[in-house]
Amino acid sequence: MKPALKDIRRIVVLRLSALGDVCMVVPAIRTLQHALPQARITWIISRPAYDLVEGMDGVEFIVIDKPRGIADYLALRKRLKQERFDVLLAMQAAWRTNLIYPFIHAPLKIGFDARRARDRQAWFTNAAIPFAREHLMDSFLAFAKSLGIEETMIDWRLPIGDAERDWARQQLVGGTGRVVIVNPAASKPERNWPVERYASVITHLQEKGARVILTGGTHPVEVALIKAIEEQLVNPVKNLASQTSPKQLAALLEVADCVLAPDTGPVHMAVAVGTPVVGLYAVAPSWLSGPYRQREYVIDHFDQAVREILGKDPETIEWGTRVHDARAMQLITVDEVLEHLSAVLEGPGS
Repeated sequence: MKPALKDIRRIVVLRLSALGDVCMVVPAIRTLQHALPQARITWIISRPAYDLVEGMDGVEFIVIDKPRGIADYLALRKRLKQERFDVLLAMQAAWRTNLIYPFIHAPLKIGFDARRARDRQAWFTNAAIPFAREHLMDSFLAFAKSLGIEETMIDWRLPIGDAERDWARQQLVGGTGRVVIVNPAASKPERNWPVERYASVITHLQEKGARVILTGGTHPVEVALIKAIEEQLVNPVKNLASQTSPKQLAALLEVADCVLAPDTGPVHMAVAVGTPVVGLYAVAPSWLSGPYRQREYVIDHFDQAVREILGKDPETIEWGTRVHDARAMQLITVDEVLEHLSAVLEGPGS
């Protein structure tokens, strides 16, 4: 039975990763804080996602490594044994996280609906949010609504400190021109745009006087892709890939004029700090995982990819369909990317 809002004293949220998803969970946390000021909120999270939200006001964190074996689960069970909650919001559905839920003591455990509760999440929860064809962030907000909270808040206020902002401003010292962050690599290679097209766009931006900064993570695929882009450039760019903490990256995105990226975490970080995003989407639809409420500059060829590569009607495909084919991102042209960048950098108010 769902408790009355006034009776909820302790809430635990589980979302371990990744950076983009964790960023999108923040407004749900802010909504809970606003509607339930009497409740203690605990967030079970993993690194490096925790490094982005560490210091978030009014939230207690339990930082864990993603369990990889029986010993990890036993240690986690011991750690959670004495904790008691009124509600668990199970915002991650995957075998490794689903197996954590039995160790969390809460009479109400809310998970995803049947279509989105992957890897048998429903076995470990006793309630679910309703299904909707909605943005990922709206699905996180739906957990708050499922408790009876009617008013949701689109409020990030990421805990970026003065040190991170000073560091970000320092990266721009000595240069002029509009600042474009290019974060070219997604976690899945199929979401990556061709190297030569990134190089062509960057070259054009340089010719127009813009300052381009490359960002990315430490994964070998990301490192290799960024290196390949640099090798095709005549003029060098500032490369901060693998050199930023999550908060430094957020601060850097905050001082930029625009971000160019495929379907990856920094898209959502940029939205959270108010920076326009030219997003590149074809493997998944931007209405699902694109920049939240900021789709005017998004290039989305998902429907075309579904028709031409999968041979299906976009109106009749099942929820969750992806175009797992490298040809999908090749549908995005250099000219349309330049057109969208120009709209951001040269449009009203620029």
